[in-house]
Amino acid sequence: MKAILFKFSTLVLLLLFSYKPAVQEFQGQAFYVSKATMELGNWGARLSEAQKKQVQARLKNRLEKTYVLNFNKEESFFEEEDKLDAMSGATDSWGSNFSRGDQYKNVKENALVQSQEFYGKQFLVKDELQPFEWIMGTESKQIGQYMCFKATASVPTAELQWYNFSWGELRAATPDDADSSEPEIPMTNIEAWYSPQIPVAHGPGEYWGLPGLILEVSAGNTTMLCAKIVMNPDTRLKIEAPEKGKEITKSDYKATITDKMREMRDNRGRRRSR
Repeated sequence: MKAILFKFSTLVLLLLFSYKPAVQEFQGQAFYVSKATMELGNWGARLSEAQKKQVQARLKNRLEKTYVLNFNKEESFFEEEDKLDAMSGATDSWGSNFSRGDQYKNVKENALVQSQEFYGKQFLVKDELQPFEWIMGTESKQIGQYMCFKATASVPTAELQWYNFSWGELRAATPDDADSSEPEIPMTNIEAWYSPQIPVAHGPGEYWGLPGLILEVSAGNTTMLCAKIVMNPDTRLKIEAPEKGKEITKSDYKATITDKMREMRDNRGRRRSR
């Protein structure tokens, strides 16, 4: 009898230790609206008001975007929602060459994996997360139902927008014998609002590292604002790093697109000189 009771007790203990309750993994989904402004400069001064409105309408697809951020405690996946061109009804193929691709971040492993397409070629950018030296403020404000607090930082613009390109940067990279002084490094000031009510270190785009989800961030001429949050959605979210493309670092990717744009400029110049 004692042997039977011993075997029964052993079986019960094994069942108890092997049982793992089904715990719902903490997940969330944040939807952001991004708006940017563009100064038309001296060129815009020559336009009529009707022409200015037409230009703004044409650029709306590039200046106003919507994104979704899927996240758990350690990982996040940030992607732009598809949007048709306001004038032609087509996607903005030129702008997509220099826009942020699908972006995976792992704050525990300090890892970034970002899918970038440049003129039909797929790249898989693998690097560390952009470092931020956040200065925590005491200001607070309400965003939706969440209490948020302010934090600021300053980052070299080239590091923040490594996937982008500008002709101004290309001209600045061309050596000038008349000026041998060290070029000034352009900096971007960042203002972020985060909510400790959602205790994750995630944020939209490159931004992360605060003790709460970043619900609003302004950098340069662009502001991203969270319009909706869904916590623990009914359907399990897929938060995985992209896998397709030629592996490359951020700095090498920047050099690749700069070299390609320099080549395109030089080829265009040679055709005109014929």
